[in-house]
Amino acid sequence: MTTQPADIKQRKPLPAPNVDFYELAETLPADERATLKQVREFMQSKVAPIINKYWAEDAFPFGILPALKELNVMGAGMQGYECRGGSALLFGLIAMELARFDASIATFVGVHSGLAMGSIYLGGSEEQKRQWLPPMARMEKIGCFGLTEPLVGSGASGGLTTTAKRAGDSWILNGQKKWIGNAPWCDVSVIWARDLADNQVKAFIVENKSTPGFSVEKIQNKIALKVVQNGLITLDNCRIPEANRLQQDSSFRDAARVLRMTRFLVAWEATGCQMGAYEHAVKYAQERMQFGRPIASFQLVQDLIARMLANVTSCQCMVGRMAQLQAEGKMTDAHAALSKAFTTARMRETVAWARELCGGNGISLDYDVARFFADSEALYSYEGTYQMQNLIVGKAATGLSAFL
Repeated sequence: MTTQPADIKQRKPLPAPNVDFYELAETLPADERATLKQVREFMQSKVAPIINKYWAEDAFPFGILPALKELNVMGAGMQGYECRGGSALLFGLIAMELARFDASIATFVGVHSGLAMGSIYLGGSEEQKRQWLPPMARMEKIGCFGLTEPLVGSGASGGLTTTAKRAGDSWILNGQKKWIGNAPWCDVSVIWARDLADNQVKAFIVENKSTPGFSVEKIQNKIALKVVQNGLITLDNCRIPEANRLQQDSSFRDAARVLRMTRFLVAWEATGCQMGAYEHAVKYAQERMQFGRPIASFQLVQDLIARMLANVTSCQCMVGRMAQLQAEGKMTDAHAALSKAFTTARMRETVAWARELCGGNGISLDYDVARFFADSEALYSYEGTYQMQNLIVGKAATGLSAFL
């Protein structure tokens, strides 16, 4: 009697975990589904076999970049300038698929393609777009996004300490930026600074390796997104030409346009992160034997699995609708904030349940779930905390601001 479930498993193979329960990907046109399949195959063949090693070593797998470049997905959702283009839904599903295998690689792509390229796409002049976006889309130049500072995170709109001072046809930048993904090794930084003349926030394209006074220190001892290389940027009288100031950006409202898009992106990443944890947890439950049976046959385990799948599916439906709003030009700051807050909170639950399901093995990288569990903490915090997102939503819902 105790071996019967194992015998059944041998006669009838168990299904693979279904992480797209409501078939969201099927709503893409055929060519975009093919792109998504290529992204999945790349992550499965090039990233999944090596990522735990690099995570443990706090290192970035530069060897995957040529294959990633061949996917031609940078600038997804952006039209022209050699960007991938495609629908808002494709933009999100690519991020979700990347995070399904590893949140660090998804973050690397999100910083480069979403934040850095997105800043230029939304705030640059036509000439700046033609100059910078094609080489970034081809991954000949990698970018980062410098907004957060050592003493300024959620309060960025209230006064950045990094300053910009006009000096003829140049600007002099001074200050520091912290937690900047890709910064220790990338080519281009989009730096946001407060103009001393009018106290407004402006954005500048800084060429890292050829700008005197620009330096980066790699941030050490992280417990999340260890593959992403984060940096502390110091700007010491960096002289930036006026031609490198993003010409359409003149206040923090312009930074907020970028953040609206990237908070939406983080919602997709958070959905993908919990998909990956769910998938590994279900596989583990199908294979882990206790009392002569796979633990997946136990009622309490199935209850956890159903809860995880409900979280994943509800998040997918939310961000799928968000993609429709974005495509229609109807997405607001509150829409993006609600999706970021909701999906990251559900992600935290899902990855915790996945770790719980795996018992002691849930804290070992060998079973993958531990990586998703740890990485989720970074996704929960970056691009604006849960509480800040809720204040944005609360203002939209009540008409009253609770911001100090």
